[in-house]
Amino acid sequence: MRTPDPDPNESDDQGTPRDPLGGIGASFGVSGRPVGDGSFGSPAPGNAANPGWLTDIELAEARRRLPILYVEAIPVRTDGVGAVTQVGILLRATPLGEITRSIVSGRVRYSETVRDALFRHLENDLGPMAFPLLPPQPVPFTVAEYFPMPGLSPFHDDRQHAVSLAFVVPVTGTCEPRQDALEVTWMTPEEAASDALAAEMEGGRATLVRLALASVGALR
Repeated sequence: MRTPDPDPNESDDQGTPRDPLGGIGASFGVSGRPVGDGSFGSPAPGNAANPGWLTDIELAEARRRLPILYVEAIPVRTDGVGAVTQVGILLRATPLGEITRSIVSGRVRYSETVRDALFRHLENDLGPMAFPLLPPQPVPFTVAEYFPMPGLSPFHDDRQHAVSLAFVVPVTGTCEPRQDALEVTWMTPEEAASDALAAEMEGGRATLVRLALASVGALR
């Protein structure tokens, strides 16, 4: 799951810093320590605008001890009767400079709903004009379990044990990838389910794409 972490000082559309803990402990964390003292669960100095943010060291420690919750999305285009006609596959640059194929993916923040996390990552990866159509009740088509040890499931992430809620999401607008997504390639369902694409995808996500297509009846 080589998606970028969000900016700890990210602001909303009005320029106000986003605080995932809202009014919980305005000056002090839930442990009673001053916010920004650098202790576990408190942001390092300079990141005090977002007390739910973990430093790189804290995130590595959390990944070593806890499963991490993710959302993943396969963007699709549909025809007039709702049948999937195209599947959007991302071309990404990894932190090591490698080019790979992937899907929309990212962590769920503390105090963030699954719906909000899904919308945030779709907007981050596809751009603000993608106009994803989230269902009234977001229910994943599957739950993917990524393990650092190969062979425990079809999915692998050498950094962590991650539990991912996976969704098929129609998009109706123009996709302009951002962050580390270089482009969105629109493929037919047959192309998206091909062995050729599977060879370019990381972490077993080709299996996830095929499960997504099967869930909407797009595999022939």
